[in-house]
Amino acid sequence: MKNKKELLRLKRHRRLRLHMRGDAYRPRLIMHRSLKNLYAQIIDDTNNKTLFSLSTLDRDIRQKFPCAGNVKAAEFFGETFAAKAREKGISKIIFDRAGYLYHGRIKAFADALRKGGLEF
Repeated sequence: MKNKKELLRLKRHRRLRLHMRGDAYRPRLIMHRSLKNLYAQIIDDTNNKTLFSLSTLDRDIRQKFPCAGNVKAAEFFGETFAAKAREKGISKIIFDRAGYLYHGRIKAFADALRKGGLEF
């Protein structure tokens, strides 16, 4: 059984998802946060396809930040993610924070995405 905080987060996520829909022009970037890592993927909801995904378990990020559960690692991850997404031709996204509160690692990641050139 999941704990109460996780159930509340899932409830917030369901409520947010009613208003978010990614398409080919503006795909949805969804986050997942664990205690030690961050995971992000860009999804085209109309075609039900994942266009691009990356996590802090990636070799380049892992070399710089062996423990990726902090704000500095989230900033670096955001910059790296934005650069690789721009290489794939993605510049505008819908940011889906998956019910997580907008502070700490999620906020640092989002600010780094904006700094990296993604619009949302």
